[in-house]
Amino acid sequence: MTLDKIVNFAKQTGYIYQGSELYGGLSNTWDYGPLGSLLKQNIKSAWIKRFITETPYNVLLDSSILMNKEVWVASGHLGGFSDPLTECLNCHTRHRADHLIKADDHEINPDGWTNDELFSYLNEHEIKCPNCGKSSWTEIRKFNLMFKTNQGVIEDEANTVYLRPETAQGIFINFKNIQRTTRKKIPFGVGQIGKSFRNEITPGNFIFRTREFEQMELEFFCEPNTEITWFDYWLDKMKHFLLDLGIHQDNLNYHEHTVKELSHYSNKTVDILYNFPWGFDELWGIASRTDFDLKAHQTHSKESLEYLDPETNARYVPYVVEPSLGVERLLLSILNEGITEDTLEDGKTREVLKIHPYLAPYKVAVLPLIKNKHQDKSLEIYDVLSKHFSVVYDETQNIGKRYRRQDQIGTPYCLTVDEQTLIDNTVTIRERDSMNQIRLQIGEVMEYIKDKIRF
Repeated sequence: MTLDKIVNFAKQTGYIYQGSELYGGLSNTWDYGPLGSLLKQNIKSAWIKRFITETPYNVLLDSSILMNKEVWVASGHLGGFSDPLTECLNCHTRHRADHLIKADDHEINPDGWTNDELFSYLNEHEIKCPNCGKSSWTEIRKFNLMFKTNQGVIEDEANTVYLRPETAQGIFINFKNIQRTTRKKIPFGVGQIGKSFRNEITPGNFIFRTREFEQMELEFFCEPNTEITWFDYWLDKMKHFLLDLGIHQDNLNYHEHTVKELSHYSNKTVDILYNFPWGFDELWGIASRTDFDLKAHQTHSKESLEYLDPETNARYVPYVVEPSLGVERLLLSILNEGITEDTLEDGKTREVLKIHPYLAPYKVAVLPLIKNKHQDKSLEIYDVLSKHFSVVYDETQNIGKRYRRQDQIGTPYCLTVDEQTLIDNTVTIRERDSMNQIRLQIGEVMEYIKDKIRF
């Protein structure tokens, strides 16, 4: 599967469009169409189901995108949230130095390198500019990734606010509120799904790296010295979540950060890598953040964020384990897994999006065999089923073409109303992947579909 194939598929089927396309587009922005919007919602619903509602530990939060500037001072984002920027002296395009090195040699991981080490590697190995092919670079400087804006009618430094670069800080500054109102005892976690914004130097690879994206993050608070046990617990949950969604084990790999690669606040970090069209790259990360975040906010706000253990009366600042997943990256991996082309017995081919039924934008398509004869009964069935899951109605072109259309967009089941339906209230149910068909009473259809789409 090539990236171009995925991009073309996404646009043709209504999953993803170029942002602002009517006006020539806006670089690195994407709009999620009728199918893409539903797929995103189903991905988020699956995450909430697995990591919030099906666990006794975790609760959900929806914090503000705009926060007091002091949040970002305390967290270190204003002072240190930056990427290594270098510029080609020939064509003056700007690039991330670490990405240039990774692109040159996939076996090298420059995470944690100093600016001098990055600059020396670029020159010693004569890394070429991907734009012009020359090898001449400026010294590396840090580029802050935060988007700045103003709150209120006056544009001055006092009114400066930032679009959040991550959802995590909204959880940390609400730690005491959540613990108090939910009466949760350590260990417990807080999950959040929301938009984040990073002014990336070199975004790209379709929706893999964008300046506006959604995160599904869990901050799990635990007692010090238990964090690695919980780290392993959540890493196992992450692996099973991906496999249960239909991601193939062969397309997954794991990278544990070395001491040099670790962030200054982390004592263990593992990246789950997925085999994207350009090779293995980060899909999901889990980091043991120790007590860095809560202590940073405690120090800066002068408010205690200690936890009082009701059983031992011990006071401590909890440690945090953070699994963080991008909605768009998971969506891209699902499209990459699912887009297939089957060769049929007659030698013809059909394009099929083989994704988990729970994720499919539409669970079932209701199709009248002949519009004029079977429309009323079909709409009656549609009305009943649509109250329980997403359904699409299609009456245009012959039944074979309608089957192919639903196969292509990933609809797992097609329900066909025909002459027999009008006689005995039975319908044909056709399964997407196998194309097998069975006959069911209309009253049995709902439970049958519900059972098949369960996650």
